[in-house]
This record gives sequence, structure tokens and C-alpha cells, in this order.
Amino acid sequence: MKKTIELLGEKLYKECDESQFDFTTTAELEDIQYDIIGQRRASDAMKFGLSVKMDGYNVFMAGMTGTGKTTYARTMIDKIAKSREVPQDWCYVNNFENPSQPQALSLPAGMALELSKSMDELVESLKVEIPRAFESDEYDKRRTTIMLELQNINSELFQELNDTAEEYGFMLQRTNTGFVHIPVHEGKPLEPEDFESLDDKIKKEIETRSTQIQYKTSEIMRKISAAEKESKEKLKQLDNSIGLFAVGRLIDNLIEKYQEYIKVKVFLQAVQNDVLDHINAFRTTNDNDEQNFPWMKKNDTEGIVNRYRVNIFIDHRNTNGAPVVIENNPTYYNLNGRVEYENNFGVMTTNFMKIKPGAVHKANGGYLILQADDLLRNIQSWESLKRVLKTNELSIESLGDQLGAIATTSLKPEPIPIKLKVILIGSGYLYQLLYHYDNDFKKYFKIKADFDEQMKRTPENIQKIAQFIASYAEKHHLKPFKPSAVARVVEHGSYLVEHQGKLSTAFNIMAEVLCESHAWTQIDEVPAVTREHVEKAIQQKVYRSSKYEDRLQEMLEEGHILIDTHGKNVGQINGLSILNTGDYTFGRPSRITATTHLGRKGVINIEREVQMSGTIHSKGVMILQGYLGEKYAQDKPLALSARLTFEQLYSGVDGDSASSTELYALLSSLADTPIKQGIAVTGSVNQKGEIQPIGGVNQKIEGFYKVCKFEGLTGEQGVMIPHQNVINLMLPKEIVKAVEDGKFHIYPVKTIDEGIEILTGYSAGEKDENGHYSPGTIHYLVDQKLREYAEAIVNFGKEKEDGEKEEVKEEYQEKKEEPDKKIGR
Repeated sequence: MKKTIELLGEKLYKECDESQFDFTTTAELEDIQYDIIGQRRASDAMKFGLSVKMDGYNVFMAGMTGTGKTTYARTMIDKIAKSREVPQDWCYVNNFENPSQPQALSLPAGMALELSKSMDELVESLKVEIPRAFESDEYDKRRTTIMLELQNINSELFQELNDTAEEYGFMLQRTNTGFVHIPVHEGKPLEPEDFESLDDKIKKEIETRSTQIQYKTSEIMRKISAAEKESKEKLKQLDNSIGLFAVGRLIDNLIEKYQEYIKVKVFLQAVQNDVLDHINAFRTTNDNDEQNFPWMKKNDTEGIVNRYRVNIFIDHRNTNGAPVVIENNPTYYNLNGRVEYENNFGVMTTNFMKIKPGAVHKANGGYLILQADDLLRNIQSWESLKRVLKTNELSIESLGDQLGAIATTSLKPEPIPIKLKVILIGSGYLYQLLYHYDNDFKKYFKIKADFDEQMKRTPENIQKIAQFIASYAEKHHLKPFKPSAVARVVEHGSYLVEHQGKLSTAFNIMAEVLCESHAWTQIDEVPAVTREHVEKAIQQKVYRSSKYEDRLQEMLEEGHILIDTHGKNVGQINGLSILNTGDYTFGRPSRITATTHLGRKGVINIEREVQMSGTIHSKGVMILQGYLGEKYAQDKPLALSARLTFEQLYSGVDGDSASSTELYALLSSLADTPIKQGIAVTGSVNQKGEIQPIGGVNQKIEGFYKVCKFEGLTGEQGVMIPHQNVINLMLPKEIVKAVEDGKFHIYPVKTIDEGIEILTGYSAGEKDENGHYSPGTIHYLVDQKLREYAEAIVNFGKEKEDGEKEEVKEEYQEKKEEPDKKIGR
């Protein structure tokens, strides 16, 4: 029998030496120039992805929540963005030819505001200069001349019309609807009744002359209309020339100012033409109209002003480098912009001044940071973002148009070209889903920055943790931490990842410990956080979440859940499992029993039979059959029926961490050798009998220790764990002390043979040169029991076969004698 190996106290918990910290409190440390701690792979990927300027090289930051992805992205990108070129401003202006499609203008950073001010000043100047030009004596003189010319022409034509009427014996009379020709007879105008009393010959003559005068009148009226039209055209030309005199100089100054920008020059020329077309809107309004209908004056003025205003869409006058935009609510409109409406006397109206930018517009030329989960909850946002990355431009559209709902008339602003780097932040699981089920994802997000949940516990990383604590404490106004407190935080980081040589990168959990430690410091009214405060914060956090663990512990103490920690039993052993309540994980000891008997069904997992076993647990049990077959059935059939179960299990079970435990129970039952009940077991096993590592080793040991502590530590209790899990031990100080005092034991094992010796106190046994186990060993006893089963099965088979042969013989004899009876022999 091999010597039993036990773990000593220093193997159970790796302390952090506080003497390595060269400070009295973290207040003495300089503020860390933030860099991600322990994430070199992800950091290198980020730097590379942000440096590539080609399309498609956007970045997906994948990793567990709380590893500092968002903070690192913001800090790193801000630093890079400052060295990048400031992108152009964008503004929307009126499209005078097609007002429903506003035009987009791009200008160097800061010039959009300048153009807007220039246009506002232009409008204000036009309001002054145009009325002034039309109130000048020169304008009045030229307008009067045109009107007099028209008046003279009309007078001559009206005189000609009167003369013609007299010539044809008619008198011309003006009415509201035009001119009426009244016939004259014997020097007097005829009334209708007088006309009817005339001779038919005279009436016919008057009618003939009336027709002739109508032709003459129409011809003269056409001349009058032509004269009035010509005068109007002259007046319009006069107004244009006067308006151009007032407008042209102002527009020319702006064209000269913005001569480098072709689209701005075209816009200014269009403004000039539109002002001339609407020149009357700038002239003084009749005072009576303004007094009686003041809102008409206001609306008219606002309408003119808005036609020439500039909608500053994107303004980078205060931007230092490339923009960095974090959109925390990436709805469709927040991402892509919108066209807003206002209620105007019960009618919803809009114009190009109501066009508002989205996060994509704001990040154009820079970086856009989005949470993948939030983005995918707005499916239209995700589809539109992919469309932007594909086309490199963004059109502002209504979501109703996207969904194919009721078509409405709205503005369709000119699309803006987009060039930006998108950084998505999400879990590794979400990355895999997108990669496999979204064909576009791998084309547009070619860089994966994979954030690890843990990092190596090196002196360099420990110092970085201290700097992180110092920075966090200063930023959030926490009390400084003493070296002992920092050391306890480092040790807790190893506990979180269950590894003595690594630290957790879940900085959100670490930050919770820092804040709660600070709170306990405030309660104690001391100037700095000590190890005791950190310890209390950790224990209190456990206490707040351990209700279900305490309930199970009470059931164990009251005997409702059966667990033995003293004595020995055959085919019975204490296994260890993990329960997870979401925010808290704890270990639970369970009684596992095995029964064996003669049969051919092999090892049966009762949980699997009633569909309470997960696939991994079922696989672990089936491995036991392979172990038994290779170990004991090389010279005989495996004539065994066995039943395995977790006693008092009323929910499902999964995982293979109890497979070695179940095998020990089987061997105990077959060898009819009792197992020490004070030793609990965890660890999976393969078909060769090698023990394999498991997870949750600290919680499992702690769970069994609590049961043993309640029932009384005898010095014979402990836990058997896989030897590979020694590096994962970060046990509570209480358990470490119990081990050091010899009251509790931790046994690392490599094989089933090592474990069965610890559990039974008997040698496992090895085969000699003849292939036989030494008498008195566990394997010998198991082999003998299985041999007896095999022989019994063989003998049972022979007896059954002989019985069947005798039955056949007797049946044959009966059939042979039956004909003789029929003929009366």
C-alpha cells in the first residue's frame, strides 16, 4: 500500500506578500495612465484593428461583462482619435428646384457655423437693402415713367374706342364687367324697350353696326392688354434690376468668400435667383395688413428667412481630432437621424431645418462605440448599420418606409458619405452567434478583440492591480487602501478564478469589493481601508446571497438530508456537487450509493433511467462500465448488474465530477469493503482509472467542511480531490487552519488505486506475473466477486440448457407414443 499524500497549509491558499508594496496607502501612488490590465491579446487586436483603414476592418470586443471592455475602448480610442484629422462639417440647405430633397454641403471644421452666420446676415441685410432700394427716388421715377407710358397708351386706346363707337352710332359705357355699347338713335341712347319698338329694318341695321363695333372693341382691348403686359414686364425688369443691384453685391461678396467650395457657390447663386423671384416678400408690407393680420406678417417673414437659412447638421468647430461617439440607446432614429415635424395650425409640417443627425453622422470620420446586445435588440438599427458599412453612405429615411408601412410624403435629404470605424462590445457567445448565423457579420467585423476572464498573477500585474485600486479610489472618492487591503483584494482575485497563479479580470466585481470595503471603513470611522475591512466586505457579500446554502445546511443539521461523516459503510460514499443560484455558487455534499448483484445489465444510472441525468453525467457513468470491463473482464464475462444513484436528489444532475466517487462506491460494494464516511470525494475518471480535474473545488471542500464542523471534527475527515486541482485551491483561512491542526485533510489523488486505498485503508493491489491480484487487496476481492458472478451465470446457463434438452426429449417421446394409442396397441 502506497504512502498517503496530504496537502499542507501553504498548498491550500496562496497569500499575497504585502511587503512587495512600496507605499503606506494607495493615496501615494500616481494615477495610472489607463491601460487594460492583463489583456495583451485583446489590446494588440484593438490596436491593429484601429490602425487598418480599409473597409470591413471594424472591431468586435468579445468577453465577459465587467472585464473593462467599454472603459478601455473609450480611453484607448480617445487617445488615438486626438492624433487623427478633424472631419468636415456638414449642413443642409434648401433645394430651390426640388424642396423635398434638401442639399447637403460639406465644409472644413468650423465653417458650417460661419456659413450659417453669413446667410443670417445676408437675410437681415436683404430686409434692409431691398426695401431701401425700392424706396429710392430713382426707382419711383422709373416706375412712374412706365406707369405714365401705360396710362397714355390706355388713354389713346380708350379715346380710339370712344371715337369708333360714335362713328358706328354707339355710346360706350363702363360697367363692373367691362364695356357696354349702347345704340344711339336720333341723338338719344336707346333703352331696351325703345329698341324693341323700332322698325325691324332699323333694328337690323343697329345689330349689324353692333357686330362691327364688337370686332373693333376686341381689337382695341387686345392692344390695351398687350400694353399692360408689356408694362408689367417692364416693371418686373425694373424690380429685378433694382433687386439685383441690392442683392448682387451682397451675394457676390459671399461667393468670393466661399469661392473654394463649388457646391456653396452654386447654392449662393441659387439663393440670388430665388430672392429675385420672391423680391416682393422683402418689400414693406402694407401697414393695414400688418395691423389687421399680424400673424400673416410673422409667417411670411419667417418663411422667407427659413428659405435661406443653413441647418448646421454636424459641427466640429470644438472637436479635437476625430470624433468618438458612444451611443447607449441605438434605436433606429438615434443611429440614423430623423426628420422632425411640428404642429402648425393643426397641420404637421416640416422643412430642411428639421433634419436631425444620428450617431452615425456624429461619428463620421471617427469612431462609433456600440453595445452589441442593445444594437441587436433594435433589428432595424443592425440592418441599417450593415447597409452603411456596405454602401459607405447614409440616407435619412422614415422607419415606416423601411418596414413597408403606409407611404407618406416627407423630405428625402441628400445622402451623406460615411467613413467611420465601428466598435461593437459584447459577449463571446454573441460573437459566435453572429459569426455563424449572419453572413454579413464576418465581412464587416474582421477584427475580434477577445478579452480573457483571467490573467497571470505576476508581480507586474499585482502592481497594476494596486494602481487600479488607487485610481478607482481617487476617482470615486474612496478612502485609500493599505498594503494589507490591496493584498487581500489580490487574493480574492485568485479565488474568483480558482487559480493560485492567476487573477480575475472582472474589474466590476473588484470595484464592488472596493466600494463595500470603503463603506465598512466609514462605519468604523478609520482613515484607511485595511485587510479586515476587505475581508468583511467579502464575507458580507457572501452572507447576503447564501440563503439557500443556509437552508440546505439546516436540513443537513436536522437530519432531513442524510449525510454520514463518521464510521464506515459498504457501497456508500459522500459525493460533492455545485449549486448555482445566479449570484452565488456553493458546494453541496450528497450521499451516493451503489448496489451490485448477479446479472447482465451492467452499470445502470438510476437518474438516467428516470430522465434526471444530463448527458455529461450519463457519459461519466458509462465510462465506469469501460473501466470495469478492462480491469476485470479480460478472462471472464462481466456478469454484473449494478445500480448507482444520488440519494435524496429531487432535481436534475449533470457533469462528470462525481464519476470517480461512483466508481469507489461500486468497488466497495463488489469487494464488500466499507468506505470511510468522513472522507468526501470529487473528481472525474477515465476508462484507464486516471483521475481528471473538475471545477468548483473550493466550494465543494467548503461545503463538506461545514457539515463536518457541525457534526464535530474528529481529525479523520477530509476531501479527496484530483491532484491537478491543487493549483486551484484558495480555501478560507478557517479550513487552512483546520488542516494545519490535523483536524481536516485534503488528499490529492492521481488514480483510482490511490483513492480506494485512502477510503478503505486496504491496498488496491496489482497483478503479478500470472495476471492475478494479491489476496486481501481491493482488486482481488472485486475480481473474485465478478468471477463468482461469471461462474454462476455460466452454471445457470448450463443448467438451463440441460433442462431444455430434457424437455425436448420428453416431448419427442410423447409424440412418438401417441399413434400407438390411437390404433389400440
